[in-house]
Amino acid sequence: MAEKIRVLLAKPPLDLHSRGILVVATALRDAGMEVIYLEASPKVGLREIVQAAMQEDVDIIGMSIMSGSPGIILPKMLKIRDEIGLKHIPVVAGGIFPEEEIEELKAAGVAGIFRPGTPIESIVETVRELAASRQ
Repeated sequence: MAEKIRVLLAKPPLDLHSRGILVVATALRDAGMEVIYLEASPKVGLREIVQAAMQEDVDIIGMSIMSGSPGIILPKMLKIRDEIGLKHIPVVAGGIFPEEEIEELKAAGVAGIFRPGTPIESIVETVRELAASRQ
């Protein structure tokens, strides 16, 4: 039997909108994945999220960004991920993404972007595909 896919889901500090990420967490869990969820707080910054990914030995990092600032948050997170030596762990993100930032974020290394209305099955399948590509 294959090991469960391990996914770390997190929100940046001060982003208090949690309904979407909780729906995704439940769907991934129901699809047989192990989900580690970090609550948003001033004490859980981007570095702490990446360090948790390393400590938990996850296959995927998923970020929820409802603040409208993914073009600032995600490049910083990718830089920290790479500095810590976790470039092999794909980062996906869901939330509010200005149309003009999507291609830039993908070019910077975000492996998947999910905007409001993305079918949950599509998110689950993308996570499975990304995890399989790491095997």
